[in-house]
Amino acid sequence: MHIAFCTTPEDKAESIADFILESKLAACVNIVNRVKSKYWWDNKIQIDQESLLIIKTRKELINPLIEKIKEIHPYDVPEIIFIKIEDGNKDYLDWIKNVT
Repeated sequence: MHIAFCTTPEDKAESIADFILESKLAACVNIVNRVKSKYWWDNKIQIDQESLLIIKTRKELINPLIEKIKEIHPYDVPEIIFIKIEDGNKDYLDWIKNVT
């Protein structure tokens, strides 16, 4: 199992989360609103208010998830990064597997 992080414009978070879930590419998407992001873009530091999607999925779905997000995400280079879940509530991890 893996967790993906994806920042989005605040007004796109719900639709991207729904798209991911409807595509069965994740079991759960948490939306954390009002994330202040500072980053390099166009050779200068940018500052934006974004939402952070915390996405729970399976390893086998990483590449399809990346491709689906890139299809609808408004950024040229969306943040889509993964962390492997090493351990956790077995029932919860089984649930992720069963619904994706």
